[in-house]
Amino acid sequence: MRIDVLSLFPDMFSGPMHDSIVGKAIENGHLTMPVTNFRDYSTNKHGNVDDYPFGGGAGMLLQPQPIFDALKATEEQAAAEGLPKGRVILLDPAGVTFDQHVAEEFAHEDHLTFLCGHYEGYDERIRTLVTDEVSLGDFVLTGGELASMVMIDATVRLLPGVLGNSESAPGDSFSSGLLEYPQYTRPSEFRGMKVPDVLISGNHGKIDEWREKEALRRTYQRRPDLIDHKKLTQQQKHLLADVRIEEEERQAAERESRK
Repeated sequence: MRIDVLSLFPDMFSGPMHDSIVGKAIENGHLTMPVTNFRDYSTNKHGNVDDYPFGGGAGMLLQPQPIFDALKATEEQAAAEGLPKGRVILLDPAGVTFDQHVAEEFAHEDHLTFLCGHYEGYDERIRTLVTDEVSLGDFVLTGGELASMVMIDATVRLLPGVLGNSESAPGDSFSSGLLEYPQYTRPSEFRGMKVPDVLISGNHGKIDEWREKEALRRTYQRRPDLIDHKKLTQQQKHLLADVRIEEEERQAAERESRK
């Protein structure tokens, strides 16, 4: 198996990922694990990889360009070894909860790539690169590196010829009760994908409403059980009603298109 890791802190992987079971898997040829610093692919003269979110808000978001280019380079390297693109895994609290079942799925792959985020989050367009969005659990880490190490360890232990087993990861929920809304940063258009107009409108009331609605939409789509356990405000109830109608119409349109 080949596991690529994209991280701003590659040195974090130089020690723990070369010890114990994972280290033995590398030593015995069951695993190769290149770690790429995607800052090396920044086209910014200062090597910046983050920027402020459109529409305002706290923190910084990772820009799409360095990650798009870094991933392309690692995929070309893997292809030169005769390996497929494989699954691209985004470490993100909005993802499915990592557990033993997910580890078993990953262990059947020939090639995995882990994208380790930092700062406040990702530009939403980065999600177009990934096949899986995975969360370790209901707690906050400073970046995706530690989470990816846990997932890699649990996966590698299941490879043929590698001894060991692992425990299931804990369940996933969020302090706000909802999954986070989509976020975007510069540029406003990237490879034909545009930032929603409302986020660059300057109307902060509309921005707040859009974010609330999209948080409800994402939670309704991916973790409806969280909504069942959350006490919604009247505004949220109205927005959720709109979301349900829109999602029903979208699903009906998809069913019609498949006929």
